Amino acid sequence: MEANVKQPVNQSKGLGAVKGEYIFGFVAIILVLMFGHFYLKSDMLFFRLLVGVGLGYALSRAFTGFAGSINRAYATGSTKLLRAMVLMFFISTLMTTAFLFNADPASYDLWVNPINLGLLLGGLLFGFGMSFSACCASGVLTDLVTGLPRALITLLFFGFGVFIAFPIQHSAGWVQNSLFTTEVGEKLSGGVYLPDLFKWDGVGGYLGALLVTALLCGVAVYLAYRYEKYRKEKNTYSGHFTEKMQEQPDDFDSKDYKLLSATTYNRLFVKPWTLTQGAVVLSALFVLLMGVTKAGWGASTPYGLWFGKLLMAFGVSPDAIAEFTIMPADPYILPFFEHGVSVQNFGILAGTLIYLLMAGKFKNMFNAGRHIQGKEIMIFAVGGLLMGVGTRLSNGCNVGALYTPIANFSLSGWIFFVFLALGAILGNMFSKRFFYR
Repeated sequence: MEANVKQPVNQSKGLGAVKGEYIFGFVAIILVLMFGHFYLKSDMLFFRLLVGVGLGYALSRAFTGFAGSINRAYATGSTKLLRAMVLMFFISTLMTTAFLFNADPASYDLWVNPINLGLLLGGLLFGFGMSFSACCASGVLTDLVTGLPRALITLLFFGFGVFIAFPIQHSAGWVQNSLFTTEVGEKLSGGVYLPDLFKWDGVGGYLGALLVTALLCGVAVYLAYRYEKYRKEKNTYSGHFTEKMQEQPDDFDSKDYKLLSATTYNRLFVKPWTLTQGAVVLSALFVLLMGVTKAGWGASTPYGLWFGKLLMAFGVSPDAIAEFTIMPADPYILPFFEHGVSVQNFGILAGTLIYLLMAGKFKNMFNAGRHIQGKEIMIFAVGGLLMGVGTRLSNGCNVGALYTPIANFSLSGWIFFVFLALGAILGNMFSKRFFYR
C-alpha cells in the first residue's frame, strides 16, 4: 500500500457516507469464512487462508510494509517504519524460541538459508526492484487492491522473474551451497544457525542467539536514528503523512462510550493502527503460523508457479515447464486453491480488501491507484523482474530471505537485510535521477 495512499482519509466522516462499503466489508468476511469452510479441502488450507487474511488486514491497517521501510526513509527521512520492522524481527525471534527450545530444530522447516554469492546478489536485485515498484513480495498483494495497474504489472513480471530463475536456484552451486555452515544449518538448507554458536551458554545456545539478535536490532535502530537526525539537520526531513495520521492523539473519553455509535465503530474498524501495533500483530500471526505449520512466512515461490500455470493456459505442457525449471511438474498441475502458500497469498489480498471496505476507504484508495503514466509501465515491469530473479538467487524474498530467517535465528537474514537496504538505496538514487527528475 506504500505508494498508493495519496492523502489521509478523513476519520471524522459518519457512517452514512460510506455505509455501503461497511456492509460489503462484513459480507466479505462471511464470504471468506464460507469459502474456507465449504470449498477448501483441508483444515490446514482454511487455516492458511485465515492467517493470510490477518496478514493482509494488519499490513493495510498499520500502513506498513517491508519495501516502505527503506523507500520511505530515502524519500522522507523518516525511519519510523524501519524501526518498527526491526521491533517485529526481535519480537518474532523471541517468541519463536518457545517452539525451538528443548526441541529438535531440524524437525521444523526453518529457513536457515545458505550464505553465498547468490544471497548477496539476490538482496541487491530485490532491493533495487522494490524501489522501482514501491512494493515487495507481500506488498504487491495488498497493492492489487489499492493500486491495481502498478501491482498487476509488477506481479506479472515478478512471476516471470521467479520462473526464469528457477533453473539457477535449482542447479547453481553459488546459490545452493553455503560458504559458512553450522551443525543445525547443515541439516536444513545450509548456513549459520545462531544457537549453534553458543551451545555453551547453558540454555541450548538460545540465550546467546537472542543477545546477538538484540545487538543487531540495536545497531539497526541506532543507524536509523542517526540517519533521521542527519536528514533533520540538513532540513531534508519531511516525515510521512500516513505516520502523522497514525500518530494523531486519541481524544476518546470513556465517559462518552456507547457500544452502538460511530465513535466505537471508528475505533474498532477504521482508525489506523500505529506502526508498533502493526508490528506486534504481524509478529503474533507469524508465530501462530510457525507453531501450526512448523514453517515460516513465504510469498514469492507461488508467483513463479502462477506464471507456469499461465504458460500452461497457452498450451505449454507441464512436462516442458518442469524440465525448464528443473523441478517436478506437480506444483504446476496442483489446483490453485490446493497449494498452501497460494491460498495464504490470496488471503492477504482478501484481508486488504476487508479492511478497506470496513474502514470505508476502498473507493477512494482504489481510484487513487488506478492511473499510471506510460513510462511507469516499464519501471514497474523492471522492478518486478528484478525482484523475481533476486528471490531465486537469495532463496527467498522480503519474508522468505529476510523476516523468516531472522526469526529462525539464521545469520543469512541479517546479511540479506544489509544488501537489500543497499540495493534499495541504489535503486532509489537511480530512479530519482533518471525517471523522476
